[in-house]
Amino acid sequence: MLLASAVVVWEWLNEHGRWRPYSPAVCHHIEAVIRSDPRCGSVVLGQADSRLSPYIIELHSMHQFRQDTGTLRPVRRSFYDLTSAPGQGWLWEWENDSGSWTPYDTEVGIAIQAARDRQQPWLDLAPLGFCYLIDFESMTQINGQTQRCRRIQRRSDLAYPLVSGPLPKSHHAWALPASAITSLGQPCACQQCMLVLGVKAGTTQVGTAHTLGRRPPQMKPPSPKLSSYPVPGSSYSLTLPRPPSLSRSFFPQRTVPTVPVKNLNGSSPVHPALAGITGILMSAAGLPVCLTRPPKLVLHPPPVSKSDIKPVPGLGHCCRKTTKKQARKGKTPEEVVKRYLQKVRNLPEEDCTICMEPLVGPSGYKGPGVSGIFRAESVGRLAQCGHQYHLQCLVAMYNNGNKDGSLQCPTCKTIYGVKTGNQPPGKMEYHVIPHSLPGHPDCKTIRIIYNIPPGIQGPEHPNPGKPFTARGFPRHCYLPDSEKGRKVLRLLLVAWDRRLIFSVGTSSTTGESDTVIWNEVHHKTEFGSNLTGHGYPDPGHLDNVLEELRAQGITEEECLPRD
Repeated sequence: MLLASAVVVWEWLNEHGRWRPYSPAVCHHIEAVIRSDPRCGSVVLGQADSRLSPYIIELHSMHQFRQDTGTLRPVRRSFYDLTSAPGQGWLWEWENDSGSWTPYDTEVGIAIQAARDRQQPWLDLAPLGFCYLIDFESMTQINGQTQRCRRIQRRSDLAYPLVSGPLPKSHHAWALPASAITSLGQPCACQQCMLVLGVKAGTTQVGTAHTLGRRPPQMKPPSPKLSSYPVPGSSYSLTLPRPPSLSRSFFPQRTVPTVPVKNLNGSSPVHPALAGITGILMSAAGLPVCLTRPPKLVLHPPPVSKSDIKPVPGLGHCCRKTTKKQARKGKTPEEVVKRYLQKVRNLPEEDCTICMEPLVGPSGYKGPGVSGIFRAESVGRLAQCGHQYHLQCLVAMYNNGNKDGSLQCPTCKTIYGVKTGNQPPGKMEYHVIPHSLPGHPDCKTIRIIYNIPPGIQGPEHPNPGKPFTARGFPRHCYLPDSEKGRKVLRLLLVAWDRRLIFSVGTSSTTGESDTVIWNEVHHKTEFGSNLTGHGYPDPGHLDNVLEELRAQGITEEECLPRD
């Protein structure tokens, strides 16, 4: 137990392995719910922010659950120093491509604020896993590889909730400014997400050893020819050419760490032993460093002639299209809910996990669309899993989703009926090319090409009638042409037909809203390498995709033909 005062920040894990903070208002709401009932099982986020109305935090499993899509994401409760940015109510943001502002991760915001408090002219984010430089004079973020500049801003917000007294070690991630944060939530097990987390842990541990207890030196601004990238907290600074990107580097656990650098044969005045930011940090700590040339990024296969492109064995057609959602007639919300329910004779002494009101009392839902359908006191039991809810709450949850005739239990995620999504119209092509993926030398490759054009959002999307963008299409994805790879493809075709591969929402990468995004089924978009975590080899990828499809209600037993 730690006895201290701190602020609490609740965070959720996105698909790229980054912990993203909830707003101070939402964190205050979560803490208030826990204080009012320490035994409560879940928190309805829509009560604090209407934009989060589909989301519930399940406190026992520490997951965020989206009711309309069934998406699960890990959450964690982290503690930060009172003098840090969250403790002082400062929020650091960067301007995305659409002109709106996206907040930095909590640990990045803390590091930026700490550097500003020390009156540093700039801050290198490489020790935190990002190849960016923060320039406080111009209030810009500079990409160390492309030199692209984005505006940044600091704005005052509500301070995060304060706690004091004993803090349990098993339920916190203590963080002083510029310190690393212990990951408590369990992200998905795919190599894509674990790689990003591995980089974060590897870089922040080194950076922390040099930041605590030292004041950074005064540095000169960068010249047009050579960019000086100071290491925060180090005892010296060097003038270097553009530093190698650390955002996707991976450090294997070896006796002598291997550090990729890009100027072993260049004309840099710096000795190769100090050629990269990581080399600087590790050499200053007295650690041995083995320098290697970085592998090349191979996103696409070699050119393939039309005659070499073959259909996937067992799948005659090579193209699948989806059109606009067809309305299902004759199924009112109450008819759908009744279809999957059983009568309840004796009500249990427990809460409805949707409205958080006792089942023996009326539903706590007061919104539109349920009055006159069922009595507020009516309770039903889902037939397969047995979990019980107010009928009005189930109708409200159904109305908040795709209204496709299916229902998903908020507690155990059991799917009733056939779940469909809100994927916009588009085309999915698939074929075999005569090249092998890393880790699969004995088979050829299945190439999938997704193409979705921009359009207008429909009634099932977040902002009906408003345009949506479609960035990065056509998107090329790859599977091994093996028995299991073909099985995954057949199930992906089912997911495509059910409109579950993509969705319309806010990109966690760029912060752009009203755009086409992936929908919780991981794809490999890097053909001949795995520098970004989106490639091969990845021994567990196919099994992970099968599990992700199962969570969407798509299984081999239900969807594939039987002999």
